[in-house]
Formats: sequence, C-alpha cells, structure tokens
Amino acid sequence: MKRNHTAVTAATSAAGTSSATAADVTEKGKNNNNMWNEDDAGVDELLAVLGYKVKSADMVDVAQKIEHLEGVFGNDDGLSQIASDSVHYNPSDLHSWLESMICELNPSPEPVIIDDSFVNDSDLQAMIYPPPKKVKPNCSSSSSSSTVTGSANPNPSIQNNNSNSNNQVVIVDSQENGIRLVHTLMACAEAIQQENYQLAESLVKQAGMLAVSQAGAMRKVATCFAEALARKIYRLSPQPPHDPPAFSDLLQMHFYETCPYLKFAHFTANQAILEAFAGKKKVHVIDFGMKQGMQWPALMQALALRPGGPPTFRLTGIGPPSGDNTDYLQEVGWKLAQLADTIHVEFKFRGFIAGSLADLEPSMFDLRNDEVLAVNSVFELHQLLARPGAIDKVLSAVKQMSPEILTVVEQEANHNGTSFLERFTESLHYYSTLFDSLESSGGGDGGVGGGAAVNGGVDVGVNGGGVSPVSSEDRFMSEVYLGKQICNVVACEGVDRVERHETLTQWKTRLDSAGFEAVHLGSNAFKQASMLLALFAGGDGYRVVEEDGCLMLGWHTRPLITTSAWKIR
Repeated sequence: MKRNHTAVTAATSAAGTSSATAADVTEKGKNNNNMWNEDDAGVDELLAVLGYKVKSADMVDVAQKIEHLEGVFGNDDGLSQIASDSVHYNPSDLHSWLESMICELNPSPEPVIIDDSFVNDSDLQAMIYPPPKKVKPNCSSSSSSSTVTGSANPNPSIQNNNSNSNNQVVIVDSQENGIRLVHTLMACAEAIQQENYQLAESLVKQAGMLAVSQAGAMRKVATCFAEALARKIYRLSPQPPHDPPAFSDLLQMHFYETCPYLKFAHFTANQAILEAFAGKKKVHVIDFGMKQGMQWPALMQALALRPGGPPTFRLTGIGPPSGDNTDYLQEVGWKLAQLADTIHVEFKFRGFIAGSLADLEPSMFDLRNDEVLAVNSVFELHQLLARPGAIDKVLSAVKQMSPEILTVVEQEANHNGTSFLERFTESLHYYSTLFDSLESSGGGDGGVGGGAAVNGGVDVGVNGGGVSPVSSEDRFMSEVYLGKQICNVVACEGVDRVERHETLTQWKTRLDSAGFEAVHLGSNAFKQASMLLALFAGGDGYRVVEEDGCLMLGWHTRPLITTSAWKIR
C-alpha cells in the first residue's frame, strides 16, 4: 500500500459530513458454470455466490425493492435512522431483509438518542464490523443484483413497477472502496467535532463495513481508526488508560524486531552519546525510558572497543511502577551487568521508579563532578505534554544537571493540536504510512551480540550483518503496539491522552526556550544509519534525511521519527 500522500490528502479534504457516493455501475455477462447441487435448484447463482439465497420466482420483486432503496438512499438522515435503530448484518434471506429495510424507511422517524450506557468493549466488534461474506471469483449470471451503499432519505420515492426495466450489477473495486473508506472516516471525525453523534454513529458503522472489504495495511489501519472512533462516540476509553509496563515493553520489543524505527532511534542516539564521551574516563547516562534496556548493549560494546580502553560506565534507568511490585529495573540492570563483565567494562546501574518524569529532581541522581553526563529520551518527552507545566519542569531539571549532551528521539508528527479533526487527519496519514512500511519490511535480527562497530562507531545491532524474516507474531504484536497509540490519539482526552506527538520544529522551539541549542549529529551518523537500513528487506522504501543537523527516518516521502541532540546554550 504505497500511498500517494497528495492524492490521499485531496480525497480526505473533500469528505465533509456526507458519506461516499454510489459505486460505478457496470453490467456482467452470463456464467454457465454449474457450482451448486440439486438442493439449490431455482436459486440465482450470482446472488448465491455473494451469500444470498433468492429464488427465481422472487427476482422481479427483489429487483424492484433494490431499485426502491437506491432511490431513497439520497442523504444521511435516512441512513442514520436505520443505523441507529438496529445493526444490519448481511442476510441470507435477501427478499425478507429488503422488506424489513423498506419498512424502516418511514417519512416521520422518531428522533434517535444515543444511549451508550449499555455499550461495553465486547460489543464494539459486533457494532461496527458485521461478519463479511466470502465471495467466490469468476461467477456471474444473467440475473442481477445491486450493492446498496451511501446515505438514505427518510422520504421514500415511488417504486418502479416496470418488470422489464434494466437492472444492473454494481461492481465495487478495492481502490474505489478505499477512497470511500477514507471519506467516511474523515466525515465521521468531522461529525464528532461538530458533536453530531447520531451521524457519527452511522458513519463509523459504514467505515467498519468498508474496512473489511480492504486488504493488507489499508484494512488494518482503517480497522484501528474505526474502533478508535467508536470508542470516542460511545465514550469507551481504555480502562485502565495505560497498559502495565511489562506488556508495553513486550509490544515495543516486537516492534523493535519488526522494523528499523527503534533500532534507528537507539543507534543514532548512541552515536551522539559516544562522540560526546570521546576521551572521557568516567561517563554517566540517565535514561528517561529504560524499558528492557535494549539500547545500551550496543553502546557498551562500542565503549569496550574504544582505543585506550573503556571508561567507567554508570547508567541510571527510569521507569514507571510495575503494578505487581516487581523490581523489573533491577532485573534489567543485572542482565546489563553480566554483559559488562563479559566485555570488561566497569559498570554500575541504578533504577528509579517514577509515575512521571516531572516527579524527579536533579538531586536524586548522585551527580559527580568527575563524570561526563548524557541524558537520553526516546519517545518519552511527548507524554509530558498531557500535564500543564510538566515539560518545562523536566527541561529545567535537565539544564540544572549540566549534561554534556541531551539526546531526543520523537515521532515526526503533530498529534497535539486543539482541533480534533486536524489531529485525526494527521494521525490517519501518519499511521497509514507506518502500517504500509510494516507490510513491506522484512526486518533485521535485532540482536546485540556478534555485530561489529563501523568506523569506531556504535554496533548497528544485527548479528553477523544478516537479516531474518519478520515472524507473524512480531508483525501482529507490532500492529497492536501501533493500534494502541491510535486509540490513545483518537479516543482519549485530558491527562489520559499521552500520545501527544509534535514535530521537530515544535521541539526546537521548546528546547530553545528552555536554554538548549542543537548539536550537529554529523555525516558519520548519517552514513551508518543508511547502512543500518540497507540490512532490512524492503529497505529501499526507507529514507534517512538530514535536516539542520538532525536525522529523520521516513518511509518513501514521509518522515516518521527524528533524532536530535542538544547542549546547554
């Protein structure tokens, strides 16, 4: 799903609050293949392939009812009435189902009031994703049918009773449905912004039905956004809003194995830290997001290979409470200590549990005058934007620590605007690109041992320089990892909405105001980052771009993450 971003933007901007237009109409020829047994004699073959049983005797009546529905599906009010009153699944008895649809289209419907008190998580899939029908290819008949899409008018038009009228088959291809799907998602988001929840409810059901007709990345990302919109409409934000650290770390580890984004983040940040530590005998790193410590083995190996011997390396790792009273940070520190012993690096570790980085004070970190300090943040600072004043407090504390370097890796997107529709549009484009890259990525091994540092730099982190295919488990868990971010961006508000990504330009403004200036990452880091990407199957789609001394990793024309380095001005 290689997107033309200009085309998608143009398509989405035209969405408005209306649903997609009807599909182009083309005629099908006859197919004389006999695919059914004698028990199905008299049943129209084309409709049977689509999952409907319609006897030949009922064909005229069914065709008239379809033409009637096509006539009255003219605006959103009628569709909202139907979608709000009940959930319509694809029936097997098409004749009876059409009768029930027409009965519901009365000229004076009662106002629909959404009562979400009965809705819970287990209902979401059934509400917006009716079970799809399996379609057998290359089958048609002289009989005809129509696919009913679009919006409804509550005022029914006069039925055409001419049994000799030409009935045509609606052929909907994946590309057309994809454009209609984007329109519908955008229209739903606009309806939510306008607090028109009745319209939004009907549109999110349309989006769910259109999503299942897609394949690959488009289907996956649209499903995530449709579910997030449904949660927004029915006020079903995830409870609890944040996953336990162990589960979040597990998802991130699978994401690390699937695609190069986290490897790029760790590698480029480590390269900047390694250059800042050049010639120093005692070094200290404070990691704002320790996770499972995946970033640090490569740096330790690079320090071990440094001419003149490795320095004394002290690492302070910060992480959230575990929820089960386990000291997971100490377990991570113990594993790193074992590696340090193996490669003969003098190593000390200390872990800090903190609900927020804003709770920490410089005096807690046992800072020493004879040590060179680096502060590292990978996908952590944007979460502080959920609490007023938190980011300013943390940047002020970092400045008091007087680090030699501050490394920052953040998503290259603006998901922190005040307009819900703008936030939704930006996130739809951003995560569509990410899902597209996941579909195409072959992935690397991702190990920390056996690799070689390049030109005295940081080990690129791939064992033996080879690659291995991405497992289905890694890819699936990576999709869950991104899906949870989408849900947070779209469905959550207030302090629960922590995925408040901002662009490099916005971070430059914040860091400049806090008294920092940018440090150029250098051409060596650019070359080695490009070498890292070459190790990934499908790596041709990834792009490293240098902008004002910062490095951006993107997929085709879209930048997705940015690494920057800073020092006190």
